[in-house]
Amino acid sequence: MFEQIKEWISRRGSVEAHHDLAHLPMPKRLGVLPELSQLRMVVLDLEMTGLNPSKDHVIAIGAVAIDCLQIPLRDQFDLILRRPELDISETVLIHGIGPEALVRGHETEDALLYLLEWMNGDPILAFHSDFDQKFLEKTLKQTLGYKEPHIWLDVADLMPALLNDAPKGGGRLDNWAEHCALEVSERHHAAADALATAELSLIALNRALKNDLTILEQVMERMRYHRRLKALHRQ
Repeated sequence: MFEQIKEWISRRGSVEAHHDLAHLPMPKRLGVLPELSQLRMVVLDLEMTGLNPSKDHVIAIGAVAIDCLQIPLRDQFDLILRRPELDISETVLIHGIGPEALVRGHETEDALLYLLEWMNGDPILAFHSDFDQKFLEKTLKQTLGYKEPHIWLDVADLMPALLNDAPKGGGRLDNWAEHCALEVSERHHAAADALATAELSLIALNRALKNDLTILEQVMERMRYHRRLKALHRQ
């Protein structure tokens, strides 16, 4: 991954010389996306200094692509951001990222520009996506002035909407991974969690195809329908 970043930076030159965000890929829109069997989506997992988007910060990004309902091994990465000024004393035992890692990490601007180019405007999947979306959008706006909205799907909603059975113990990532007999190499590690989320997403998307849901709009409509049913049951 370090060599990929170095090669990318050498092709672009200095970050300051390429801060024209118009040259970055624009987010794709519903209605022009290919069918699920041909669609590329990206799965993100972020590690933060805490849980409050207004004051905490992103320190690591795990990213995995789903392309044509497969997970290409070369189309994923794991980045720790260079943020030595941050206090991570309260969360280091959770994510295992210590102060020395934040000193050696990638420059935040370089990493975010690389992420946006790699994402290529494709739809984003994340487990409890509202959380990751708030942090990433805040970081992109503060660091790059980037405000373009992407399509986000919450895998925590995607799974129960497409699978009739539910895991014991709740709907957390760990519960779904155990329910689907997945082996998660390391929890609270951005790359490992992104890969687990991608594998769960593939299970759900393949179930969508079996139910004749062939495009992303149909999947999102199924998710909205499931949320409405849950809301009715709570009343």
